[in-house]
Amino acid sequence: MAEAAAAPIPAVSEASLPKTYDPAGTEARWQAAWEAAGAFHPDPSAPGEPFSVVIPPPNVTGSLHMGHGFETALIDTVVRFQRLQGKNVLCLPGTDHASIAVQSILEKQIKAEGGSKDDLGRDAFLERAWAWKAESGGTIVGQLRRLGYSVDWRRERFTLDPGLNKAVVEAFVRLHEQGLIFRGEYLVNWCPASGSAVSDLEVEMKETDGHLWHFRYPLSDGTAADGTDHLVVATTRPETLLGDTGVAVHPGDPRYAALVGRTITLPLVGRQIPIVADEHVDPAFGTGCVKVTPAHDPNDFAIGARHGLPLITVMAKDGSMNAAAGRFAGLDRFEARAAVVAAMEAEGFLVKVEPHRHSVPFSDRGKVPVEPLLSTQWFARAEPLAARCRAALDQGEPRFVPQRWEKVYRDWLTDIRDWCISRQLWWGHRIPAWFVVSETGGVITDATPYVVVRDAEEAQAKAEAQFGAASRAAGRALQLEQDPDVLDTWFSSGLWPFSTLGWPDPNAADLATWYPTSVLVTGFDIIFFWVARMTMLAGAFLQDDGVPVGGRTSWIPFRDVMIHGLVRDENNRKMSKSAGNGIDPLPLIERYGADALRFALVREVAGAGQDIRLDYDRASGDSATVEGARNFANKLWNATRFALMNLGGETPATLGDPDPADLTLADRWILSRLARVNGETAERYGSYALGEAAKGLYEFAWNEVCDWTIELLKRRLNPRPAVEGVPFSAEALADQRVARQVLAKVLNELLVLLHPLMPHLSEELWHGLTGAPEGTFLALQAWPALNKAALDAALEAQFAELIEAIRVVRNLRAVAGLKPAQAAPVVFLTGRPELATVLRAGSGDITALTRAASVQVLDPAAAAQRASARTLAAVSGELQVLLPIEGLVDLDALRGRLEKDIAKAEKEIKGLAGRLANPNFAGKAPPEVVAECQANLADAEAQAALARGRLEGLG
Repeated sequence: MAEAAAAPIPAVSEASLPKTYDPAGTEARWQAAWEAAGAFHPDPSAPGEPFSVVIPPPNVTGSLHMGHGFETALIDTVVRFQRLQGKNVLCLPGTDHASIAVQSILEKQIKAEGGSKDDLGRDAFLERAWAWKAESGGTIVGQLRRLGYSVDWRRERFTLDPGLNKAVVEAFVRLHEQGLIFRGEYLVNWCPASGSAVSDLEVEMKETDGHLWHFRYPLSDGTAADGTDHLVVATTRPETLLGDTGVAVHPGDPRYAALVGRTITLPLVGRQIPIVADEHVDPAFGTGCVKVTPAHDPNDFAIGARHGLPLITVMAKDGSMNAAAGRFAGLDRFEARAAVVAAMEAEGFLVKVEPHRHSVPFSDRGKVPVEPLLSTQWFARAEPLAARCRAALDQGEPRFVPQRWEKVYRDWLTDIRDWCISRQLWWGHRIPAWFVVSETGGVITDATPYVVVRDAEEAQAKAEAQFGAASRAAGRALQLEQDPDVLDTWFSSGLWPFSTLGWPDPNAADLATWYPTSVLVTGFDIIFFWVARMTMLAGAFLQDDGVPVGGRTSWIPFRDVMIHGLVRDENNRKMSKSAGNGIDPLPLIERYGADALRFALVREVAGAGQDIRLDYDRASGDSATVEGARNFANKLWNATRFALMNLGGETPATLGDPDPADLTLADRWILSRLARVNGETAERYGSYALGEAAKGLYEFAWNEVCDWTIELLKRRLNPRPAVEGVPFSAEALADQRVARQVLAKVLNELLVLLHPLMPHLSEELWHGLTGAPEGTFLALQAWPALNKAALDAALEAQFAELIEAIRVVRNLRAVAGLKPAQAAPVVFLTGRPELATVLRAGSGDITALTRAASVQVLDPAAAAQRASARTLAAVSGELQVLLPIEGLVDLDALRGRLEKDIAKAEKEIKGLAGRLANPNFAGKAPPEVVAECQANLADAEAQAALARGRLEGLG
């Protein structure tokens, strides 16, 4: 909340702000000031409703990309607004240790030096990893700081921090005790490049041009009754046929019904394998026969389990063929593929080869095709964890914005497979399991017993209790070895919303105050990776039989989940490394400023969850989108400097609010608009309609404040005496003060409303406007109270018509060719009394802004005025605007210009009408092209009619 100023606010002037806005200097200064003052370091015991966000932790290996910039802008807009609402806000930052990515970087470095991680050893490797993290791991954090993230950097977390490691160990042990973590041999996705298992979610399916090889598998016992002596199977991975243990056909396929139960002899190997009937087989695909390799394909694994087929692994974990591959042992899997095909062809088993485009699973980190392999791993039982989340979702927790993503979340939680949580890496949270290797000859095998505990001392005690006596009786010394594997990175990330707040300490003040968190802002692509895993793990530790622990109202880790879209490139394509079309946000920040980039990104959002497009010229590095936001910043800067030059050295606080009785029509209009925009903006920020909030503030600030209010106030801020040398009247001075009060109030509140979107700029301008002392921040002020008494919808509508009337007069003056200083009378005709009243009340403003010699507001019955003089006319809604110009301009020259305008429009009409009449165009052109042509024709016809009417008015 806002703190009281420690000293009187000094007088301010235009000297409070430099003449030119310097984003780089302004942003760096306020970032340093906020951080030095601990402006965003909340106290859990402070007053105010708690509001918390834990930011999605970027990988420690990363550097800022446009997706980070977009997400940061959205999150920071939300939390800065909530802070202005007086809430006790925690926005907690951190980074993820990124096991596979970091290990890959280090292994490449070590290889370049002529060594390997195994040569180095685990301890030395980890020492090097931590040194790398200290030197290079802070890049992304420094870049996030440049965006003005209002996070609590003093609470920054890293997923391998000691405190978070304690949480990970505790979580693993508890889940194991609950029977929700187990160790077993299953088919997993294996990445030969990283030498580790990867989860289904870490696999990217890529469309790849390959081949479909058709092979002949001979029956073992000769020819069938119908003359069949072989089956034909097709495969995209010929190297796996060496591990085939069956051939499957559909039980309802009459072609093969008589062959079920017989055997075929596997080519190149000589092993007899059975023909089985299984519902999984699609009889319409290919020949209707499927080779079954249970140890190398998940579907085949299921078929093999149903029919008791053996599992034969023919591939090593480095992607080479093992001894079971016979003569192909030692070959790389892709070399073996070519060798197997050549051998099958040489021995007469190759039937044909077809080009085949298909989806191939690639390791997201290793960037190579994954290999389904049998491996002993640690797994989490996903269904019991997911069931709790489905039950919570039935009660509306969490709430997804937009709601459509709720179905995606629910679908993933349904029919979920067990989660492989172990990884064969060194960098990460080491699994807290100790194997009693003295029971299995000093090595870890699938049969080695183990204990799951929190540390080595506890492991020794537990192993001694279970195995010590038997070991001593057998003459063996008890020997333990910790599991060398680490946990999947997403396991520790799944604990992020509560491990960062102090869990498993039940007395942690941060956990008690800010859990559950208020909102998670993230992309749709990690609903599976992260959102669901956070809710699943929270259900294991933050609830007991459906009741939240600690007296909380909910155990779900976030009340709301705001899903945002992607930032697309200038051609509306998804940005990606492979496409090479990413846009680096840092040069845009250098050129335009962080606030301009933030505002541009948020303003582009057309609705929650929608993708946005960022205009960008790759040759010049320009972005019209971001440049527009920078121009907006300049507009606000200049408006504030104008105010400082015209407030007489006073501030909003010393001026105070104006007396409603002293307000002019224009004053009442802008204060009504200010109150309305205040309410609308608060509602939009609060409901995550951030794009709508940015658009609304842009229109209000640029058009209604800068373009109209300031122009309307100028003559009152700088009144001229009626007679040179005569002092101003008391009325003029009083009106000047009212004008100052209105300008100061509007700008002061506008800067607060804009602060969540443009924090650095608004902080700088607010300090210039208010003269606030050092250590006082706009970021910690209160949201302006909504002045409901100022709201006047009818006045807003009527004043909008007055503004449009002024625009029409200005346009008519331009058509007439009047010089800027040349005065001309203005006549308004309207039959609406309320509009006539507004126009008369605003006649002074109309005169000042249109250089009107006189302003008349008449009933349409007075239209005879039009016949009394050479007049230009225009219509705006129910208002007719007349500009008598006889004697003011060269009428013959004006007629000539209008005739040229008519001729030009008629030529355009002829061309467009002819184009639309052409069947080849109207019937074959894209609909949007035809629609554009029709719109252009309507516009040209309207322009021609307008010019004819004006020509007629000249007589």
